[in-house]
Amino acid sequence: MIRWGTVDVMPDSRIFISHTGKDRAWAEWARWHLETAGYPTVLDSVDWPAGTNFIQAMDQALHRDNPMLVLLSTAYLDPDRYTTDEWTTRLAQRRKDPDAKLIPMRIDGVNLHGGLWSPIIVPDVFDLPPDTAATVLLDTVRQVLAPAPPGSLSAVPPAYPGSIPAAAGGGPRPPGSLPPVWNLARRNLGFTGRDGMLNRLHDALTAGDRVAVQALHGMGGVGKTQLALEYGHRFAGEYDLIWWIPAEQPDLIGEYFAALARKLQLVPAGTVTPAAVEALRDHLRRARRWLLVFDNAEDRDQLNLWLADGPGHTLITSRDPNWAGVARPMDVDVFSRPESIALLHTHLPQLERAEADRLADALGDLPLAVGQAADLLAETRIPVDTYLAELATHTADLMAEGRPSAGYPTRLAATISLTADRLCAADPAAGQLLYLCARLAPEPIPADLFTSRPDLLPEPLQTAVSRPVAFARTLALLGRYGLARLSDTGPILHRLTQAILRDTDPAHEARREIVEQLLAAARPDDGTDPRWWPRWSVLLPHILAADPATTIDPSLRWIANDAVWHLMARGDYRTALPLAEQLHHAWTRWHGPDDDSTLGIVHTLASIHYQLGHYQQAHDLDQESLNRERRNRGDDHPNTLSSANNLSADLSALGEHERARVLDEDTLARRRRVLGDDHPDTLRSANNVAFDLRTVGEHERARVLDEDTLARRRRVLGDDHPDTLSSAASLAAGLRAMGEYEQARDLDDDTLSRRRRILGDDHPSTLGSANNLASDLRRLREHEQARALAEDTLTRQRRVLGDDHPDTLDTANDLAGDLDALGLHAEASSVRLQFPET
Repeated sequence: MIRWGTVDVMPDSRIFISHTGKDRAWAEWARWHLETAGYPTVLDSVDWPAGTNFIQAMDQALHRDNPMLVLLSTAYLDPDRYTTDEWTTRLAQRRKDPDAKLIPMRIDGVNLHGGLWSPIIVPDVFDLPPDTAATVLLDTVRQVLAPAPPGSLSAVPPAYPGSIPAAAGGGPRPPGSLPPVWNLARRNLGFTGRDGMLNRLHDALTAGDRVAVQALHGMGGVGKTQLALEYGHRFAGEYDLIWWIPAEQPDLIGEYFAALARKLQLVPAGTVTPAAVEALRDHLRRARRWLLVFDNAEDRDQLNLWLADGPGHTLITSRDPNWAGVARPMDVDVFSRPESIALLHTHLPQLERAEADRLADALGDLPLAVGQAADLLAETRIPVDTYLAELATHTADLMAEGRPSAGYPTRLAATISLTADRLCAADPAAGQLLYLCARLAPEPIPADLFTSRPDLLPEPLQTAVSRPVAFARTLALLGRYGLARLSDTGPILHRLTQAILRDTDPAHEARREIVEQLLAAARPDDGTDPRWWPRWSVLLPHILAADPATTIDPSLRWIANDAVWHLMARGDYRTALPLAEQLHHAWTRWHGPDDDSTLGIVHTLASIHYQLGHYQQAHDLDQESLNRERRNRGDDHPNTLSSANNLSADLSALGEHERARVLDEDTLARRRRVLGDDHPDTLRSANNVAFDLRTVGEHERARVLDEDTLARRRRVLGDDHPDTLSSAASLAAGLRAMGEYEQARDLDDDTLSRRRRILGDDHPSTLGSANNLASDLRRLREHEQARALAEDTLTRQRRVLGDDHPDTLDTANDLAGDLDALGLHAEASSVRLQFPET
């Protein structure tokens, strides 16, 4: 066994109290006793105010010559918690310096056998009478540190976290112990996580206000009631009175007040309720250390009539976020992912972390759903894959299965369905809006999706939407009933809430048609223009949630195709590819290969393959598309010409430059005749012809055409449009090919700056410009600058495009050349070994 030596307490050698957030009551109890006994301490929740650099403060605490009091618990020794760094750091310090002081205490039944703590004497301070526990704490500290003069801490002593209801003498009451008067439900032993929120709630209630009122609000199933119950139990030692009041029916609150008045013996049995309530109010005005919990309150104004005056605390749980003028609101959101996984492992300890993560993700980290799933899986032992498949297809049925999760009165499906029914009865327009939102994505839903086309909406929602204030109140009702979260950009419904509403909606087909029409009407302008990208980003998840793969509405299919094209234009090829493949497969199957939307998605899919360097796949798709378009629409139709334009790019990439040139020149002539010289599609063909001319060595003709195309694009599209920047890059390539390296560098430098600003540093077009500028620098013999730019570009291309993309390989080859030019032949060989295809 190991005991620690004794040292004098120096003025700057404060005892650092190491604890986890769940055990904060223990830390404050220990601090009170130590400070009272004359031992100065450091406690993060007390000594590190808001704005403190936590990492820096912790580093200083761990590296000072100060003793560390370690409050060992099951939570503290969880390897995923930051406390692992604290105690392992101190143990490591002791190996080098025996004077690094460590004072361990066990505050719950955590098993210390078989690990690093096995040879260390660790006294217990839990489940002891308060005086005994304080004595153990101070005696243990005195074995390590010299006795200290009595302190002068004057704060109200915190409670000792035990199970004894009262303390003798003037010492602290046991924290966590239930007070003499209480009616809390049994503590949920499966409660997990939320330590930070509980401590913030405690800070808010103890901030020193005369009357502290906090409102926990959030959607159904996030655990507001469980959070309030855990708060009551965890900090029970700080109160002499805790009274839980179901507040869903305000008319019954008076009866709970009267029952409390009788329990406190303020009035005799049989006293009428108004008199008992008045007696209780008078008592609370003068009493200290009381906590009233109003659970599931619905009406702010009605509850305000029942809030008590006095120096106690009031806690409210509600789905309604609007408690202005009544209480300070605290938003209760879904679990963090670690909290979801911890709850799943509580019920299913054998569950692999990856499976727990998949399960939590599918459940959207909603506490009630996570607990319900854990119960069902523990009971039935069905595989996680089976559960997830059932969840994806029969959400409402699955969320109605089995028993309610511990601490919840009903299952999730019933909770959502009953609340939705109540909303529909209270306000039919809000009910209609709710079910329409259920068909969209679990992301912020832009309000203008509804307000821009009220004619597509049913009554009475149509009338509400046409009046801004009325519509704002309708939206607010979704939040008030806890069925949506309200954000600055629109309402957000949880994915399980949406799935249950969709599964149980009797008018699901009619509402699906309305949502499809709303999305089609909201189609932004050109998805290749960065000015419209923010709007596309907002709408994209809702377009996909409307399931365009199975829709019969051609308008929704077209906007879905445009959305995928937008992803490609942004350079997000890896996201765009599987979406395009899914839509291509579905639309070909349901509508045939000659359907307009099918041909449109073929065009998009081929373009994505081209951008990814899959030139043969792109060629095969574009050739099929061109054959069908010519047969169905004729040689001069814009769609036919678009297919011809794409096929020529594929041919050029595959090395068939003469065929590409012939096809491009024919397409350009037709587009000029059909669309006009300045049409964006015509200018796209002109850009391609210039490339073909450079490929066959006709540089002067290519330059003239590039200059004309760039001038037209600047006039028609603007200086910063991606197509304009493409023309600038093309002209710079021609200048470089003609040996005009200074002019090429200036133009490429300007184009790179614009692409970085407009498209971002990692967009494939930006990386193409960076590679072009490096080529100019290389030809100007500025090899060090070229090398630096090529190294950065290669790193980004590997991350964005992959090691096998043609652009990545080109940059690797150029970088190897730069390294050779600088005499770094070993490094150049290393690059070539990494990319043998160069």
